[in-house]
Amino acid sequence: MRPKPAAGGTRGPWPKKRQLFGEHRRNLMSIHSMLSAAALACFLLMAGCTSVNEAGKTAPAKAEKAEKAEKPAKKGIFSFRVKTDKPAVSYKIGEPVVFTVELCEDGEPAEAGKLISWERRGDDGVVEKGEAKSGAPVKVVTKGTKPGFIRLSVKAADADGSALKNGSRAVTVTSGAAVEPGRLPVAPEPKDFDAFWERQKERVRAVPMKELERVPVDCRAKGVVCYDVKVSAPGGKPMSGYLCMPENAKPKSLPVTVVYFGYGVYPIGKNDGMAKDRIVLSVNAHGFLNGQPKEYYSELSKGELKGYAFDRKENEDPETTYFNGMMLRLIRSLEYAKSLPEWDGKNLTVQGHSQGGMQAGIAAGLDGDVTEAVLNQPWMCDIGGAAMGHLRGTWHIRPTEALKYYDTIYHMRRYDGKVKLMAGLGDYVCPPSGMAVIYEEAKGPKEIVYTQSAGHNGNPSGEKFTLTAEAAE
Repeated sequence: MRPKPAAGGTRGPWPKKRQLFGEHRRNLMSIHSMLSAAALACFLLMAGCTSVNEAGKTAPAKAEKAEKAEKPAKKGIFSFRVKTDKPAVSYKIGEPVVFTVELCEDGEPAEAGKLISWERRGDDGVVEKGEAKSGAPVKVVTKGTKPGFIRLSVKAADADGSALKNGSRAVTVTSGAAVEPGRLPVAPEPKDFDAFWERQKERVRAVPMKELERVPVDCRAKGVVCYDVKVSAPGGKPMSGYLCMPENAKPKSLPVTVVYFGYGVYPIGKNDGMAKDRIVLSVNAHGFLNGQPKEYYSELSKGELKGYAFDRKENEDPETTYFNGMMLRLIRSLEYAKSLPEWDGKNLTVQGHSQGGMQAGIAAGLDGDVTEAVLNQPWMCDIGGAAMGHLRGTWHIRPTEALKYYDTIYHMRRYDGKVKLMAGLGDYVCPPSGMAVIYEEAKGPKEIVYTQSAGHNGNPSGEKFTLTAEAAE
């Protein structure tokens, strides 16, 4: 299915037409200074203003020496501004891709004298490099030779060649562009993919679902109740998380959103602010205790959960990888959410960022009752892509055939509900190529938002490029 071009604005959260546009967001700074009475009088005189004397006659306003308003001192915060000559995800093979790169200081073009170096890499395997000096925008012109993404990495240095820094952090940016991203190839999935996951569901069903704990806990949102919950699951650890909903919710009255979290060992949030009009189940990935002192999580991160999911031996078998237990608890979390009497029986959303986006994507593929999936820079997409030349960063799990059972792409191609994707054009923890494939293969109403110069932690001020399409017929 090829998305249709947009005709006008969006209609509701799931437009029926495709859009491609850039949104410009700028941070505005306001400077407030107080004028003394003398300075104000001088200003009035210069402007030709008059004042009225005691006799009612007009007389020229008396000029007093004005104090010079001092310009605010520079903070010396450097950053890069990167733009493309057209929407960054709209290029064709062989078409010139023009990046304009500008080094800024405190949001304004930096003075001449700084050194700028750039490197272009891409899913097409092409590598190009160049250098320039600050003082004027730098043009980087390239082109893509096959479908995929172009990554532009830029850094700055002082005149002596030492890295330019904001405090201890080097001034860098990673930006990007896409060349016919809808045509990216994907490695084949395991032949027994569906059979494997049916066996995992059977393992979950073999453990009767039982709510082990529901303990009331404090929450900030007014009119919301929140509980620390634990539910039985296979593998020796419970499904653990927070359950929040409006007070006095009636049976079959509320949609449910299940929230999953990013990589790491830390106390999860309750997300009670989301629960004013819905049930929210926030699930920790590990089945550990919620709301504990930081020492509890620190000890786990140094011990049992140190470097979890990266063990090469565990990752040789799809049932011994750390992800297996995580996904068994995920399956149980969906069963539990649907068992709640307050659920309306119709609306089930899954969402998450990074590892949480991976979990949400797998949940959508495994449970046919999911109606909406919100995946923010999901992890573990396109596991076999590196062997096909697709770019990735330095922080990644070594691919194995066993890990392909956990590829977010393969799960999402089995899902036909609404999907919303967020991708960073500078994110190579979770490269945008994986999200592009999910978008292309999605069967339901879909939207993907690419953000320029956004790494894995995002970039709120980055230019946005949005694609939308209606459901496949």
